[in-house]
Amino acid sequence: MPGENLSRDEAQERGRLLSVDAYDVALDVRSAVASGPEAETFRSLTTLRFRCAEPGASAFADLLAPSVTSVTLNGRELDPAEVFDGTRITLDALAAENTLVVDARCAYSRSGEGMHRFVDPEDGEVYLYTQYEPADARRVFANFEQPDLKAPFTFEVTAPEGWLVLSNGALDGEAEGGRHRFATTEPISTYITAVVAGPYHYVCDVYRRTFEDGTELEVPLGALCRKGLAKHFDADEIFTVTKQGLDFFHDHFDFPYPFGKYDQAFVPEYNLGAMENPGCVTFREEFIFRGKVTEASYERRANVILHEMAHMWFGDLVTMQWWDDLWLKESYADFMGAFAQVGATRFADGWITFANRRKSWAYHADQLPSTHPVTADIRDLEDAKLNFDGITYAKGAAVLKQLVAYVGQDAFLEGARRYFKRHAYGNTRLTDLLAALEETSGRDLASWSRSWLETAGVNSLTPQVTYDAQDRITELSILQEAAPSHPQLRVHRVAVGLYRRQGADAALVRYARAEVDVDGPRTAVPELAGLERPELVLVNDEDLTYAKVRFDEGSLATLRARLGDLADPMARAVCWAALWGLTRDGLMPARDYLGLVRRFAGRETGIGVLQSLHGQAQTALELYSAPDRREQAARELAEAALHELRLAEPGSGHQLAWARHFIALAAAPDELQLLQGLLDGTAKIDGLDVDQELRWTILEPLAAHGVADESVLNAELARDNTASGKRHQVRCLAARPSAEVKAAAWEQAVESDVLSNALVEATNAGFAQFGQRELLAPYRPRYFAAIERVWRERSIEIGMEVVRALFPAWLVEQETLDAADGWLDGHPQAAPALRRLVLEKRDDLARALRAQACDEAAGPRP
Repeated sequence: MPGENLSRDEAQERGRLLSVDAYDVALDVRSAVASGPEAETFRSLTTLRFRCAEPGASAFADLLAPSVTSVTLNGRELDPAEVFDGTRITLDALAAENTLVVDARCAYSRSGEGMHRFVDPEDGEVYLYTQYEPADARRVFANFEQPDLKAPFTFEVTAPEGWLVLSNGALDGEAEGGRHRFATTEPISTYITAVVAGPYHYVCDVYRRTFEDGTELEVPLGALCRKGLAKHFDADEIFTVTKQGLDFFHDHFDFPYPFGKYDQAFVPEYNLGAMENPGCVTFREEFIFRGKVTEASYERRANVILHEMAHMWFGDLVTMQWWDDLWLKESYADFMGAFAQVGATRFADGWITFANRRKSWAYHADQLPSTHPVTADIRDLEDAKLNFDGITYAKGAAVLKQLVAYVGQDAFLEGARRYFKRHAYGNTRLTDLLAALEETSGRDLASWSRSWLETAGVNSLTPQVTYDAQDRITELSILQEAAPSHPQLRVHRVAVGLYRRQGADAALVRYARAEVDVDGPRTAVPELAGLERPELVLVNDEDLTYAKVRFDEGSLATLRARLGDLADPMARAVCWAALWGLTRDGLMPARDYLGLVRRFAGRETGIGVLQSLHGQAQTALELYSAPDRREQAARELAEAALHELRLAEPGSGHQLAWARHFIALAAAPDELQLLQGLLDGTAKIDGLDVDQELRWTILEPLAAHGVADESVLNAELARDNTASGKRHQVRCLAARPSAEVKAAAWEQAVESDVLSNALVEATNAGFAQFGQRELLAPYRPRYFAAIERVWRERSIEIGMEVVRALFPAWLVEQETLDAADGWLDGHPQAAPALRRLVLEKRDDLARALRAQACDEAAGPRP
């Protein structure tokens, strides 16, 4: 739609011209409980006060709305038909000081963008919440939708009687007649304003802090969810992590929490993990666990809570000027989430999880053809939307961890403190943060920034070791390499660990360690010369830097034989991540990686690492295994999973993780029979509680293999007639091995707009079953024929979901690669963001073909 995709140049010009004094936004959402056309829109009345640096100039306000009732500029009535084009309101002849009043009918969303409206199938209750990042506040009220035009906001919401209504500010007085007015906020950006409204279940608490100077801070806390989830809501655990985080950030940031109250809303059909709206953080409600989950799920939720809390300072208090510097908030929040988790909560293994799981996302993104520097070139809003990726989040966080090793933790945190004080309620660029860090560290960070933040790509670090006749190290060096497409070599502060057994059958333990700055293609580590031969040389021990770790031949042989004997959990996590990198790069056959998982994953103590290994093993099986060996590999992996399941401690998280892994792999008749028995109670594994969530997990492979039909799935929905149950049922229905089923699923997700965002996602997940390659083959040409129309007609959120989820990755063959290349060659004028998505999926496919060739060429190993 013309004007919807705001460019950086337009935003810079408008930012130069305008400054905003205040927003007063009145929303009337009583229509949310109506039916028919009346329930499609709500009234939005915005009063916007702003100044213009060049009186007489023209500008525009942003608004995505079905209709506009009236537009008044400085008391002058403007004709909506002339000034509003569906996305923008033209503002001519501006004065030095201006008042804009826009009365509009805005649309409720079913895609999770703007004001999302959800009807709970369990009880018919209606729930609303907003989600704006990067630029969907304009779907709810007229504004200047760019992060640098900050302003104080005053919200008033008229809602059905009895509803709970929240916004960024605290309620200003008592609600009367469904009318709720909220305290004016500090200056904030449009994309972090928020409204949550509905018959939510609400729990409250309070955080108190006394500072060294005797001043006291009291922060009202709230946590809320749908009424249907109240019985599962562990608000006390959420408040515990919240208070621990607030204490931690107050200890380290020396800037009191700046936004008054702190509500955390767990909302339905949410597109993201969470969003850092100041004073009113929103989370996906899947963080409320309806069944038993492993400790890794609680760890992840704690990490997300702390990530969003870090944003109160990095992102909300101090905000990037434009989306180029998105990393100024996301990289820092990702780093601080793990940093605070380890420093303040019971989840002391946060950095281990980060090394094995979070960084794998970064390594994947950084090897795509769309890789970009941490501080990126963001031309427009579509670019911004796609840059919420593994580089901006996880690579940026890993780079910051490297920066802490480089400048020291104290200097790093003092730089952050100066940054907050200097730029509070303002906007910044890369240079503003670097200036503060240079002051506190005494280091010139310009070259560090150029190599780490302003260039793309990931380096590889490989140890090279020579020995004398007495088996002592004569020289240990680290070779650094870069991909030809991104040849930048960097300075890496790393620890190098030497490991060996103590006794014939003892664990592998570290007996020597050295820290060194790897600089250039080859760096010697003289501190380790003269030491006895190690069995394992681990570059990037303790995971200090961001790089792909390689092994010398002796170390790789040790890992093949004794990976499970490596005593230190962080060292194991780094090794597992490195071995996965070798597999993805086609340097280790998938059969070897699967063999390591079968032999050693059962000895993994870290539940988060274990679940990561399970996911990677399934990817290796489905995408990287030679086709003629895949069936045998699947059987071997399923047998190993069942063996570990039976060995696991009854009732433990490891037992549940192995159960879920086995369920995902089950395909043989005896395996499916066991699943059926677990479902109907005729089979039992001691300690394994087949709760409702696990029942749905079991039903998906049963449906995909034709064992559970529509009547079974409908009966299960009757048993679990909830929003979660509906999503599970939709996914299982689409998984059934029938041409008619696939055609209906495709029609609903691709050809029509009947499903909400959550149900589109569920339908796509069920549709794309890797074990149904022949059944899905006809959808390869249909995908490439449809995607440009989908991108044009659907919202960007739904478009991204369809393009990513339905790319024919289940057909790992040259014909699919040729089809992707043909589409890219034939559509040079397609939207750049769409081309990027297809190019990324095409690259994943090419990688899978290379990995399969590697596996095909490898001989069997014992």
